[in-house]
Amino acid sequence: MNEFFLQFLWKHRLFDSDSLITSSGLPIQVLSPGFQNSDAGPDFFNARLKIGDTTWAGNVEIHLRASDWKKHKHEQDAAYDNVILHVVKEDDELIRNSKGESVECTCLSYPEELESNYENLLRSNSWIPCAKSIHRVPPITLQIWYHALMVERLEQKTGEIVMRLEQNKNDWNETFYQFLARNFGFKTNSLPFELLAKALPLSVLAKHKNDLFQLEALLFGTSGLLNEELVGDDYFIALRREFSFLYKKYKLKPLEGHLWKFLRLRPVNFPTVRIAQFAQLIHQSSALFSHLIEMGKLADIKQLFQLEASDYWQTHYKFNKESKKQLKHLGDSSFHNLVINTLVPFLFVYGDYHQKQNLKDLALAYMEQIPAEQNSILTNWGELGISARSAFDSQALIQLKNSYCNAKKCLNCPVGMKLINQSSQDKHESVVE
Repeated sequence: MNEFFLQFLWKHRLFDSDSLITSSGLPIQVLSPGFQNSDAGPDFFNARLKIGDTTWAGNVEIHLRASDWKKHKHEQDAAYDNVILHVVKEDDELIRNSKGESVECTCLSYPEELESNYENLLRSNSWIPCAKSIHRVPPITLQIWYHALMVERLEQKTGEIVMRLEQNKNDWNETFYQFLARNFGFKTNSLPFELLAKALPLSVLAKHKNDLFQLEALLFGTSGLLNEELVGDDYFIALRREFSFLYKKYKLKPLEGHLWKFLRLRPVNFPTVRIAQFAQLIHQSSALFSHLIEMGKLADIKQLFQLEASDYWQTHYKFNKESKKQLKHLGDSSFHNLVINTLVPFLFVYGDYHQKQNLKDLALAYMEQIPAEQNSILTNWGELGISARSAFDSQALIQLKNSYCNAKKCLNCPVGMKLINQSSQDKHESVVE
């Protein structure tokens, strides 16, 4: 049992209101529990209480024991002088504020099964705390929460984007280019791809966007993948020759080639192929992010990402190693990955930054149009009978698992809240019937 549980009970009024009295014996009527505070200071602001014959407006502080007030040094903090009620489980000491005034205290009384239900979730060793009981919660409870989870997941990504935007002097196209490059590397090569974008500014590529060969020379050269000495590969040698001129012109600093990973990757996902596809994207688009904002249909955006690597890469996965001819195009799953992890967060942040709700709504709408992802988290949800209809649902379920279930924040989850209060609800429903 912890303070968070008592805060949960207070916020949702899950206590025995008839037995709510102060330590001095005055009856308490909760007109409003107040607004929960997640920052420093009292736990609830602007509560309205009737204590005895007097109606008070002020703050409420919650502890397991009254003595925790002194333990946390609230008697020395003027921020707690407006506390009108100290809510505790155990009233073990008289407490005062920084003015020396005594603070009214009450012991919270509540049904024992609430605490038992909560402790069962905390003690659970299942994949999620409520794995054995989530089936008792109506599916609509979870589905209603998807929107909040999805928005929360996108908002978590805004910090890094805004920080990078400041570093790039509010250049949205440059910032988008860097994040797009990172996600072009997907998980395995995301870091070297991001370093490549930082080492090779979009402004340099823009000057050569009409020449695919020069774009490949710049990208492969800066990647460090032209550092080898390969004899007999004319295309490789031509790229090296072109880059030897361009890197001096723009004072580029190539990466170390060993940063790129090929091991355990399918050949179509080799960084060489991805870089060639990325060059094609730069070649056939300008002011990419600005262009994407103007598009209102995912189908149009998909058309823009119908990328095929240049002719050389139709018969190669790596330099100097010819293979059977195969078109190296960006597949649907890769495109969806880029939309989920790059386009949608940027569109959402841009809409928030410029106060354009329609763009934020469009970002969420795109998620509804993309198939749900397939990964271990979604597989485990499926085993519990919970399926995702779209990427909107799958991203919400990933957020739920990572940010709530893993940390056992059941008190902040509508599913956990229902399960904690399940027996009380059942009793209430049976009385109504």
